[in-house]
Amino acid sequence: MSPTNSRDDVTIVRQMYQALVLHYMEAKTQAEIAKELGISHATVNRLIKRGHQLGLVEIKIKSPVEQLVDIEARLVAIGGLQRAVVVPSVSDNPQTALQRVGEAAARLVLETIKDGDTISITGGKGVSAVVAGLKPSRSYDVEVVPATGLVQGKHYTDVNHVASLMADKLGGRAYQVHAPLFADSPAQRDMLMGVRAVSDVFSKAREATLAVVGIGSILTDDSSYYDLHPSSSADRLAIERSGAAGELLAHLIDSNGKLADYRLNHSLVSLTLEEFATIPQSIGVASGASKVVPILSAMRGSHLDTLVTDETTGLKILELAEGNAA
Repeated sequence: MSPTNSRDDVTIVRQMYQALVLHYMEAKTQAEIAKELGISHATVNRLIKRGHQLGLVEIKIKSPVEQLVDIEARLVAIGGLQRAVVVPSVSDNPQTALQRVGEAAARLVLETIKDGDTISITGGKGVSAVVAGLKPSRSYDVEVVPATGLVQGKHYTDVNHVASLMADKLGGRAYQVHAPLFADSPAQRDMLMGVRAVSDVFSKAREATLAVVGIGSILTDDSSYYDLHPSSSADRLAIERSGAAGELLAHLIDSNGKLADYRLNHSLVSLTLEEFATIPQSIGVASGASKVVPILSAMRGSHLDTLVTDETTGLKILELAEGNAA
């Protein structure tokens, strides 16, 4: 389109061009331009607006988080998530990556919760990183409730310990579950879940408004699942035969997010995946190469509303998912 017409003579076009260059390329104010060109401030304003109307100005905004936003959108597009939060990968150190993911998830928790809420959590390194990253500006009248039984021995596997730390950070109250994560048999599991002190905690967990959970790896040597139930390492072949691809609330799930046919799934003192699905909001926290397959499994099972991970992990999830779809 030609910038000239019956109303725009060469003088006006020249002034328009000068005003646009001075404003956008030399970052001068409209008042400075008016003084330099010997015209009024109002005329400069009109010239700049007219330049926009004629398509003489193209503005491109390059955001430092553009890559992250793109990864988030592509993760949501895979399906099974309402939202993804991806943090930059600034270190190859997995502990550093998890720390940053935990801090991002902690900010999300603080943006989400309100007084009167109940937060149901699992143990694990991911949720522990969230707790470490919590920096509330005020106290919250909330309850923090375990979604699973506990495993003693390591601070991050003891869900009671993690729940107490989160409640202390938030200024709320923690509930404690006095039952192991794994019962010796399905019958013992049913017996434990029927004990009032235990059933009351899980009733609270089912009524939670928010869940914050880790996503566990299975078939790697550093799998957190074997921290939960060390003797299961001897049952590695049975786990592989079950088709297990990941762990959620200590349930082994297959690559489609369905419950794997593995005996210990029936002995868990935990919310079931069906009960977990009724919690209005759920945030999954995980990072690292070993978590790529488990995260994708949880997504395919539509178990999470929100995923918080790092850039490198997010890209590997996309590579795996888009490669399988090709």
